[in-house]
Amino acid sequence: MAEPFSTLISLPLPLMRDNIDTDQIIPSREMKSTGKTGLADGLFAGWRYTEIGGRDPDPEFALNKPKYASSQIILGGENFGCGSSREHAVWALAEYGFRAVLAPSFAPIFAGNCVRNGILPAVLDADAIACIEKTERPVTIDLAAQLVSVDQQDWTFPIEEEAKAMLIEGLDAIDLSLKMAHQIATWQQQDRGDRPWIYIGASA
Repeated sequence: MAEPFSTLISLPLPLMRDNIDTDQIIPSREMKSTGKTGLADGLFAGWRYTEIGGRDPDPEFALNKPKYASSQIILGGENFGCGSSREHAVWALAEYGFRAVLAPSFAPIFAGNCVRNGILPAVLDADAIACIEKTERPVTIDLAAQLVSVDQQDWTFPIEEEAKAMLIEGLDAIDLSLKMAHQIATWQQQDRGDRPWIYIGASA
């Protein structure tokens, strides 16, 4: 289970580029395990460090600037998370501490991976993203109200009800299914009576 998402306040990290793909979020050379941990150091490695495979920070990259050290929100461009479907990209974001990405559009698989791992992919139009960047102020995200706010300006964002519930309750896809355990068991019991032949060990 992920940490439940309710209200988030953070200075956003500006990555105002279109088509940021999953290999830029975490290059394949940084994927050294199949687990969800040990990936944060590889986050944006191609931009974050001065040399490929190195660990000397590039001071010009936003993530390395002290003011963004505790950012939990990313401001991105169109088609954020495009490219391969690797879930490691979202795992790296989550392990580093990001809880939301605000962008005009997302690659669908990436957006789904975000929700399953406790990260909100909130769609705001490009003008709203630009306005938020210019303020250089902390942003408030109220998921229940589907509202992004900064300096007395508000923008709403769409989200499917199931995705919203998963984030608010901190559920992944398995957790969501287990909430219906009673209904599933009731259906299986009825189905055993209707079609006993499909169950191993059941008498015809």
